[in-house]
Amino acid sequence: MYCGSCLRDNAMATELMKRGHDVLLLPVYTPTLTDEPNVSSDHVVLGGISAYLEQYVPLFRKTPRWLDRLWDSKTALNLATRRSLSTNPKMLGEMTVSVLKGEGGFQRKEIDKFIDWVKDEAPPDVVSLPYTLLLGLAQPIKQALNAPILCTLQGEDLFLDNLQEPYRTQSLNLIRAHLPHVDRFLSVSDYYAEFMPGYLGIPREKISVVPIGINPEGFELRHADRGGPFTVGFFGRIAPEKGLHVLAEAYQIARQSGELPEARLEAAGYMAPDSKPYLEAIQKRLHDAGLGNEFHYRGVLERADKIAFLRGLDLMSMPATYDEPKGVSLLEAMACGVPLVQPRRGSFTEIIERTGGGLLVQPDDPQSLADGILKIARDPNLAHDLSANGFHGVREHYTAAHMADRVLECYNQAVSNICLSQVTI
Repeated sequence: MYCGSCLRDNAMATELMKRGHDVLLLPVYTPTLTDEPNVSSDHVVLGGISAYLEQYVPLFRKTPRWLDRLWDSKTALNLATRRSLSTNPKMLGEMTVSVLKGEGGFQRKEIDKFIDWVKDEAPPDVVSLPYTLLLGLAQPIKQALNAPILCTLQGEDLFLDNLQEPYRTQSLNLIRAHLPHVDRFLSVSDYYAEFMPGYLGIPREKISVVPIGINPEGFELRHADRGGPFTVGFFGRIAPEKGLHVLAEAYQIARQSGELPEARLEAAGYMAPDSKPYLEAIQKRLHDAGLGNEFHYRGVLERADKIAFLRGLDLMSMPATYDEPKGVSLLEAMACGVPLVQPRRGSFTEIIERTGGGLLVQPDDPQSLADGILKIARDPNLAHDLSANGFHGVREHYTAAHMADRVLECYNQAVSNICLSQVTI
Protein backbone atom coordinates (compact mmCIF):
# COMPACT_ATOMS: atom_id res chain seq x y z
CA MET A 1 0.00 0.00 0.00
CA TYR A 2 0.99 3.65 -0.33
CA CYS A 3 1.78 4.48 3.29
CA GLY A 4 1.81 8.10 4.45
CA SER A 5 4.84 7.50 6.65
CA CYS A 6 6.79 5.92 3.79
CA LEU A 7 5.85 8.79 1.46
CA ARG A 8 7.00 11.30 4.09
CA ASP A 9 10.31 9.59 4.79
CA ASN A 10 11.05 9.08 1.10
CA ALA A 11 10.31 12.75 0.35
CA MET A 12 12.59 13.86 3.18
CA ALA A 13 15.44 11.56 2.11
CA THR A 14 15.10 12.73 -1.49
CA GLU A 15 15.36 16.38 -0.43
CA LEU A 16 18.38 15.70 1.77
CA MET A 17 20.10 13.88 -1.08
CA LYS A 18 19.41 16.81 -3.42
CA ARG A 19 21.32 18.98 -0.97
CA GLY A 20 24.35 16.71 -1.11
CA HIS A 21 23.86 14.77 2.11
CA ASP A 22 24.70 11.07 2.26
CA VAL A 23 21.46 9.33 3.20
CA LEU A 24 20.82 5.62 3.59
CA LEU A 25 17.07 5.01 3.71
CA LEU A 26 16.43 1.43 4.83
CA PRO A 27 13.02 -0.27 4.56
CA VAL A 28 11.84 -2.34 7.53
CA TYR A 29 10.09 -5.72 7.08
CA THR A 30 9.30 -5.23 3.37
CA PRO A 31 10.36 -2.96 0.47
CA THR A 32 8.48 0.33 0.50
CA LEU A 33 5.99 1.53 -2.12
CA THR A 34 6.09 5.20 -3.10
CA ASP A 35 4.48 7.18 -5.91
CA GLU A 36 7.66 9.20 -6.47
CA PRO A 37 11.12 7.79 -7.32
CA ASN A 38 11.97 5.45 -4.46
CA VAL A 39 15.36 6.29 -2.95
CA SER A 40 15.36 3.51 -0.35
CA SER A 41 18.01 0.79 -0.29
CA ASP A 42 17.42 -2.72 -1.56
CA HIS A 43 18.58 -3.95 1.85
CA VAL A 44 15.58 -4.61 4.11
CA VAL A 45 16.03 -4.50 7.88
CA LEU A 46 14.19 -7.21 9.85
CA GLY A 47 13.09 -8.95 6.66
CA GLY A 48 9.42 -9.74 7.09
CA ILE A 49 9.66 -13.42 6.17
CA SER A 50 12.60 -14.05 8.49
CA ALA A 51 10.97 -12.08 11.31
CA TYR A 52 7.78 -14.12 10.98
CA LEU A 53 9.54 -17.49 10.75
CA GLU A 54 11.76 -16.69 13.74
CA GLN A 55 8.67 -15.71 15.72
CA TYR A 56 6.77 -18.95 15.18
CA VAL A 57 9.30 -21.62 14.11
CA PRO A 58 12.23 -21.95 16.56
CA LEU A 59 14.39 -23.72 13.96
CA PHE A 60 14.68 -20.50 11.93
CA ARG A 61 16.23 -18.63 14.86
CA LYS A 62 19.38 -20.67 14.25
CA THR A 63 19.50 -21.07 10.46
CA PRO A 64 22.76 -19.91 8.80
CA ARG A 65 22.76 -16.48 7.19
CA TRP A 66 23.56 -17.83 3.74
CA LEU A 67 20.27 -19.74 3.87
CA ASP A 68 18.35 -16.69 5.15
CA ARG A 69 19.32 -14.85 1.98
CA LEU A 70 16.79 -16.94 0.07
CA TRP A 71 13.83 -15.28 1.81
CA ASP A 72 15.54 -12.02 2.76
CA SER A 73 15.96 -11.04 -0.89
CA LYS A 74 13.94 -8.20 -2.34
CA THR A 75 12.48 -10.61 -4.89
CA ALA A 76 11.17 -12.99 -2.23
CA LEU A 77 9.76 -10.15 -0.13
CA ASN A 78 8.03 -8.59 -3.13
CA LEU A 79 6.50 -11.96 -4.02
CA ALA A 80 5.26 -12.34 -0.45
CA THR A 81 3.61 -8.91 -0.51
CA ARG A 82 1.83 -9.26 -3.86
CA ARG A 83 -1.24 -10.41 -1.97
CA SER A 84 -3.01 -7.81 0.12
CA LEU A 85 -2.30 -9.33 3.52
CA SER A 86 -3.98 -7.98 6.62
CA THR A 87 -1.83 -5.99 9.04
CA ASN A 88 -4.56 -5.89 11.67
CA PRO A 89 -2.75 -5.01 14.93
CA LYS A 90 -5.02 -7.36 16.88
CA MET A 91 -3.19 -10.27 15.20
CA LEU A 92 0.33 -8.90 15.55
CA GLY A 93 0.73 -8.53 19.30
CA GLU A 94 3.21 -11.35 19.81
CA MET A 95 5.61 -10.13 17.14
CA THR A 96 5.31 -6.51 18.26
CA VAL A 97 6.36 -7.47 21.78
CA SER A 98 9.17 -9.69 20.53
CA VAL A 99 10.68 -7.00 18.29
CA LEU A 100 10.42 -4.46 21.12
CA LYS A 101 12.43 -6.83 23.33
CA GLY A 102 15.31 -6.22 20.94
CA GLU A 103 18.19 -8.56 21.63
CA GLY A 104 15.98 -10.43 24.11
CA GLY A 105 13.36 -11.22 21.45
CA PHE A 106 13.01 -13.94 18.84
CA GLN A 107 14.34 -11.60 16.13
CA ARG A 108 17.77 -11.15 17.75
CA LYS A 109 19.45 -12.76 14.76
CA GLU A 110 17.94 -10.07 12.51
CA ILE A 111 19.36 -7.32 14.72
CA ASP A 112 22.80 -8.96 14.66
CA LYS A 113 22.61 -9.28 10.87
CA PHE A 114 21.75 -5.61 10.52
CA ILE A 115 24.53 -4.45 12.86
CA ASP A 116 27.12 -6.51 10.97
CA TRP A 117 25.82 -5.21 7.64
CA VAL A 118 25.76 -1.54 8.60
CA LYS A 119 29.29 -1.72 10.02
CA ASP A 120 30.50 -2.22 6.44
CA GLU A 121 28.81 1.01 5.38
CA ALA A 122 30.13 4.52 5.94
CA PRO A 123 29.73 5.26 9.68
CA PRO A 124 26.57 7.34 10.18
CA ASP A 125 26.52 10.69 11.95
CA VAL A 126 22.97 9.97 13.14
CA VAL A 127 20.56 7.04 13.05
CA SER A 128 16.86 7.86 12.82
CA LEU A 129 14.25 5.19 13.57
CA PRO A 130 10.88 5.66 11.82
CA TYR A 131 8.65 4.94 14.82
CA THR A 132 8.72 3.81 18.44
CA LEU A 133 7.70 0.26 17.55
CA LEU A 134 11.36 -0.27 16.61
CA LEU A 135 12.91 1.07 19.81
CA GLY A 136 14.21 -2.42 20.58
CA LEU A 137 16.94 -1.59 18.05
CA ALA A 138 18.00 1.66 19.71
CA GLN A 139 20.40 0.35 22.36
CA PRO A 140 22.23 -2.25 20.20
CA ILE A 141 22.63 0.25 17.34
CA LYS A 142 23.89 2.96 19.67
CA GLN A 143 26.40 0.61 21.29
CA ALA A 144 27.66 -0.69 17.95
CA LEU A 145 27.88 2.61 16.04
CA ASN A 146 28.35 5.21 18.79
CA ALA A 147 25.95 7.52 16.97
CA PRO A 148 23.02 9.54 18.33
CA ILE A 149 19.65 7.84 17.94
CA LEU A 150 16.58 9.81 16.88
CA CYS A 151 13.06 8.46 16.51
CA THR A 152 10.11 9.87 14.58
CA LEU A 153 6.69 9.97 16.23
CA GLN A 154 4.12 9.53 13.47
CA GLY A 155 0.99 7.70 14.50
CA GLU A 156 1.86 4.48 16.31
CA ASP A 157 -0.75 5.02 19.04
CA LEU A 158 -3.53 3.86 16.70
CA PHE A 159 -1.72 0.55 16.21
CA LEU A 160 -0.81 0.12 19.86
CA ASP A 161 -4.31 0.89 21.13
CA ASN A 162 -5.74 -1.86 18.93
CA LEU A 163 -3.42 -4.56 20.25
CA GLN A 164 -5.07 -7.17 22.40
CA GLU A 165 -4.01 -7.51 25.99
CA PRO A 166 -1.57 -8.36 27.40
CA TYR A 167 0.36 -7.27 24.29
CA ARG A 168 -0.73 -3.63 24.41
CA THR A 169 0.46 -3.12 27.97
CA GLN A 170 3.64 -5.11 27.38
CA SER A 171 4.43 -3.07 24.26
CA LEU A 172 3.88 0.25 26.01
CA ASN A 173 6.07 -0.80 28.94
CA LEU A 174 8.87 -1.95 26.62
CA ILE A 175 8.75 1.31 24.64
CA ARG A 176 8.96 3.33 27.86
CA ALA A 177 11.92 1.24 29.01
CA HIS A 178 13.80 2.07 25.78
CA LEU A 179 13.21 5.85 25.91
CA PRO A 180 16.57 6.65 27.60
CA HIS A 181 18.43 5.18 24.59
CA VAL A 182 16.95 7.82 22.26
CA ASP A 183 18.62 11.22 22.06
CA ARG A 184 15.78 13.07 20.34
CA PHE A 185 12.21 12.41 19.23
CA LEU A 186 10.84 14.09 16.10
CA SER A 187 7.09 14.69 16.05
CA VAL A 188 5.24 15.18 12.75
CA SER A 189 2.86 17.74 14.27
CA ASP A 190 2.38 20.10 17.19
CA TYR A 191 -0.57 18.01 18.31
CA TYR A 192 1.46 14.82 18.54
CA ALA A 193 4.32 16.54 20.36
CA GLU A 194 1.85 17.50 23.11
CA PHE A 195 0.11 14.12 23.11
CA MET A 196 3.09 11.78 23.33
CA PRO A 197 4.47 12.87 26.75
CA GLY A 198 1.25 11.74 28.41
CA TYR A 199 0.90 8.64 26.24
CA LEU A 200 4.44 7.26 26.40
CA GLY A 201 6.07 9.36 29.10
CA ILE A 202 8.54 11.02 26.73
CA PRO A 203 9.82 14.25 28.31
CA ARG A 204 8.42 17.15 26.29
CA GLU A 205 11.85 18.77 26.13
CA LYS A 206 13.15 15.71 24.22
CA ILE A 207 10.60 16.21 21.42
CA SER A 208 11.15 18.51 18.43
CA VAL A 209 8.42 19.20 15.89
CA VAL A 210 9.28 18.46 12.27
CA PRO A 211 6.00 19.10 10.38
CA ILE A 212 5.23 16.76 7.51
CA GLY A 213 5.93 17.98 4.03
CA ILE A 214 5.31 16.96 0.43
CA ASN A 215 7.00 17.61 -2.86
CA PRO A 216 4.50 20.02 -4.51
CA GLU A 217 5.95 19.50 -7.99
CA GLY A 218 3.20 18.37 -10.36
CA PHE A 219 0.33 19.39 -8.09
CA GLU A 220 -1.30 21.97 -10.34
CA LEU A 221 -4.13 24.30 -9.36
CA ARG A 222 -7.50 22.82 -10.25
CA HIS A 223 -9.95 24.65 -12.55
CA ALA A 224 -12.67 26.10 -10.34
CA ASP A 225 -15.03 26.52 -13.30
CA ARG A 226 -14.60 23.01 -14.68
CA GLY A 227 -18.40 22.41 -14.76
CA GLY A 228 -20.28 19.21 -13.95
CA PRO A 229 -21.88 18.13 -10.65
CA PHE A 230 -20.50 19.35 -7.34
CA THR A 231 -17.93 16.71 -6.36
CA VAL A 232 -17.07 15.79 -2.78
CA GLY A 233 -13.95 13.67 -2.38
CA PHE A 234 -12.34 11.31 0.10
CA PHE A 235 -8.71 10.26 -0.28
CA GLY A 236 -7.25 7.91 2.31
CA ARG A 237 -7.25 4.34 3.52
CA ILE A 238 -10.68 2.73 3.30
CA ALA A 239 -11.12 1.80 6.96
CA PRO A 240 -13.52 2.84 9.75
CA GLU A 241 -10.96 4.99 11.55
CA LYS A 242 -10.49 7.20 8.47
CA GLY A 243 -14.19 8.11 8.53
CA LEU A 244 -15.55 7.45 5.04
CA HIS A 245 -18.81 6.36 6.65
CA VAL A 246 -19.07 9.75 8.39
CA LEU A 247 -18.54 11.54 5.10
CA ALA A 248 -21.11 9.32 3.35
CA GLU A 249 -23.71 10.18 5.99
CA ALA A 250 -22.87 13.89 5.74
CA TYR A 251 -23.15 13.67 1.95
CA GLN A 252 -26.60 12.09 2.31
CA ILE A 253 -27.69 14.88 4.66
CA ALA A 254 -26.39 17.53 2.27
CA ARG A 255 -28.17 15.99 -0.71
CA GLN A 256 -31.44 15.56 1.15
CA SER A 257 -31.34 19.20 2.26
CA GLY A 258 -32.24 20.28 -1.27
CA GLU A 259 -29.32 22.73 -1.40
CA LEU A 260 -27.15 20.37 -3.42
CA PRO A 261 -29.32 19.37 -6.37
CA GLU A 262 -26.60 17.67 -8.39
CA ALA A 263 -23.54 16.07 -6.82
CA ARG A 264 -21.35 13.03 -6.52
CA LEU A 265 -19.12 11.44 -3.89
CA GLU A 266 -15.74 10.12 -5.04
CA ALA A 267 -13.40 8.01 -2.89
CA ALA A 268 -9.93 6.60 -3.50
CA GLY A 269 -7.25 4.88 -1.47
CA TYR A 270 -5.97 1.53 -0.32
CA MET A 271 -8.47 -1.00 1.03
CA ALA A 272 -7.34 -4.09 2.96
CA PRO A 273 -9.35 -7.29 2.32
CA ASP A 274 -10.92 -7.17 5.78
CA SER A 275 -12.32 -3.68 5.06
CA LYS A 276 -14.39 -4.80 2.06
CA PRO A 277 -17.56 -5.37 4.17
CA TYR A 278 -17.11 -1.84 5.54
CA LEU A 279 -17.14 -0.35 2.04
CA GLU A 280 -20.09 -2.53 1.03
CA ALA A 281 -22.10 -1.25 4.01
CA ILE A 282 -21.46 2.33 2.91
CA GLN A 283 -22.48 1.51 -0.64
CA LYS A 284 -25.69 -0.14 0.60
CA ARG A 285 -26.60 2.84 2.76
CA LEU A 286 -26.20 5.25 -0.15
CA HIS A 287 -28.07 2.89 -2.46
CA ASP A 288 -30.98 2.63 -0.03
CA ALA A 289 -31.06 6.45 0.11
CA GLY A 290 -31.31 6.60 -3.69
CA LEU A 291 -27.76 7.90 -4.02
CA GLY A 292 -25.97 4.72 -5.07
CA ASN A 293 -25.21 5.95 -8.58
CA GLU A 294 -23.52 9.05 -7.19
CA PHE A 295 -20.82 7.19 -5.24
CA HIS A 296 -17.68 5.79 -6.87
CA TYR A 297 -14.67 4.06 -5.33
CA ARG A 298 -11.61 4.52 -7.55
CA GLY A 299 -9.20 2.17 -5.79
CA VAL A 300 -5.48 2.76 -5.33
CA LEU A 301 -4.14 5.61 -7.47
CA GLU A 302 -0.60 6.20 -8.68
CA ARG A 303 0.78 9.72 -8.63
CA ALA A 304 -0.52 11.03 -11.95
CA ASP A 305 -3.97 9.51 -11.38
CA LYS A 306 -3.99 10.80 -7.80
CA ILE A 307 -3.34 14.37 -8.93
CA ALA A 308 -6.02 14.08 -11.63
CA PHE A 309 -8.46 12.71 -9.04
CA LEU A 310 -7.79 15.59 -6.64
CA ARG A 311 -8.05 18.24 -9.35
CA GLY A 312 -11.51 16.91 -10.19
CA LEU A 313 -12.87 17.65 -6.70
CA ASP A 314 -14.76 20.70 -5.45
CA LEU A 315 -13.83 19.88 -1.86
CA MET A 316 -12.30 17.04 0.10
CA SER A 317 -12.83 15.63 3.56
CA MET A 318 -11.22 12.80 5.49
CA PRO A 319 -13.24 12.92 8.74
CA ALA A 320 -11.11 10.51 10.77
CA THR A 321 -12.69 9.21 13.95
CA TYR A 322 -9.42 9.41 15.90
CA ASP A 323 -6.82 12.13 16.46
CA GLU A 324 -4.75 11.80 13.28
CA PRO A 325 -1.17 13.11 13.74
CA LYS A 326 -0.23 13.49 10.05
CA GLY A 327 -2.65 14.21 7.21
CA VAL A 328 -0.51 13.82 4.07
CA SER A 329 -3.55 13.52 1.80
CA LEU A 330 -4.86 16.87 3.09
CA LEU A 331 -1.64 18.57 1.98
CA GLU A 332 -1.86 16.90 -1.42
CA ALA A 333 -5.44 18.09 -1.88
CA MET A 334 -4.62 21.67 -0.88
CA ALA A 335 -1.56 21.57 -3.16
CA CYS A 336 -4.12 21.29 -5.99
CA GLY A 337 -6.25 24.08 -4.54
CA VAL A 338 -8.99 21.79 -3.21
CA PRO A 339 -10.82 23.27 -0.17
CA LEU A 340 -11.06 21.02 2.88
CA VAL A 341 -13.75 20.36 5.48
CA GLN A 342 -12.17 18.61 8.45
CA PRO A 343 -13.09 17.73 12.03
CA ARG A 344 -11.42 19.86 14.67
CA ARG A 345 -9.10 17.17 16.02
CA GLY A 346 -5.50 15.97 15.92
CA SER A 347 -3.21 17.62 13.39
CA PHE A 348 -6.18 18.70 11.25
CA THR A 349 -6.70 21.77 13.39
CA GLU A 350 -3.18 23.14 13.02
CA ILE A 351 -3.04 22.30 9.28
CA ILE A 352 -6.27 24.18 8.54
CA GLU A 353 -5.46 27.11 10.83
CA ARG A 354 -1.92 27.46 9.49
CA THR A 355 -2.85 27.34 5.81
CA GLY A 356 -6.40 28.75 5.85
CA GLY A 357 -7.26 26.11 3.27
CA GLY A 358 -10.48 24.78 4.73
CA LEU A 359 -13.20 24.76 7.35
CA LEU A 360 -13.15 23.04 10.73
CA VAL A 361 -16.29 21.29 11.99
CA GLN A 362 -17.30 19.21 15.00
CA PRO A 363 -15.70 15.75 15.18
CA ASP A 364 -17.84 12.65 14.58
CA ASP A 365 -20.81 14.84 13.63
CA PRO A 366 -22.25 14.18 10.14
CA GLN A 367 -24.62 17.16 10.44
CA SER A 368 -21.78 19.56 11.23
CA LEU A 369 -19.77 18.11 8.34
CA ALA A 370 -22.75 18.47 6.01
CA ASP A 371 -23.14 22.11 7.06
CA GLY A 372 -19.48 22.71 6.18
CA ILE A 373 -19.92 21.09 2.77
CA LEU A 374 -23.00 23.17 2.03
CA LYS A 375 -21.31 26.37 3.19
CA ILE A 376 -18.63 25.93 0.53
CA ALA A 377 -21.09 24.71 -2.11
CA ARG A 378 -23.31 27.78 -1.79
CA ASP A 379 -20.52 30.38 -1.62
CA PRO A 380 -18.18 30.47 -4.67
CA ASN A 381 -16.18 33.34 -3.18
CA LEU A 382 -15.47 31.35 -0.03
CA ALA A 383 -14.50 28.32 -2.12
CA HIS A 384 -12.13 30.49 -4.16
CA ASP A 385 -10.48 31.97 -1.07
CA LEU A 386 -10.03 28.58 0.60
CA SER A 387 -8.61 27.17 -2.62
CA ALA A 388 -6.05 29.96 -2.94
CA ASN A 389 -5.15 29.81 0.75
CA GLY A 390 -4.54 26.08 0.66
CA PHE A 391 -2.57 26.18 -2.58
CA HIS A 392 -0.18 28.82 -1.25
CA GLY A 393 -0.29 27.66 2.38
CA VAL A 394 1.08 24.20 1.60
CA ARG A 395 3.96 25.73 -0.32
CA GLU A 396 4.65 28.15 2.51
CA HIS A 397 4.50 25.70 5.42
CA TYR A 398 4.38 22.05 4.36
CA THR A 399 6.95 21.20 1.70
CA ALA A 400 9.69 18.59 1.79
CA ALA A 401 12.17 21.48 1.74
CA HIS A 402 10.72 22.92 4.97
CA MET A 403 10.76 19.44 6.49
CA ALA A 404 14.42 18.93 5.52
CA ASP A 405 15.42 22.31 6.98
CA ARG A 406 13.95 21.39 10.33
CA VAL A 407 15.24 17.83 10.46
CA LEU A 408 18.78 19.01 9.66
CA GLU A 409 18.60 21.35 12.64
CA CYS A 410 17.67 18.40 14.83
CA TYR A 411 20.37 16.14 13.40
CA ASN A 412 23.06 18.79 13.86
CA GLN A 413 21.94 19.46 17.42
CA ALA A 414 22.03 15.74 18.24
CA VAL A 415 25.56 15.41 16.85
CA SER A 416 26.70 18.51 18.75
CA ASN A 417 25.30 17.16 22.01
CA ILE A 418 27.08 13.83 21.55
CA CYS A 419 30.38 15.57 20.80
CA LEU A 420 29.95 17.82 23.82
CA SER A 421 29.24 14.87 26.12
CA GLN A 422 32.32 13.04 24.85
CA VAL A 423 34.49 16.08 25.47
CA THR A 424 33.04 16.42 28.96
CA ILE A 425 33.79 12.79 29.71
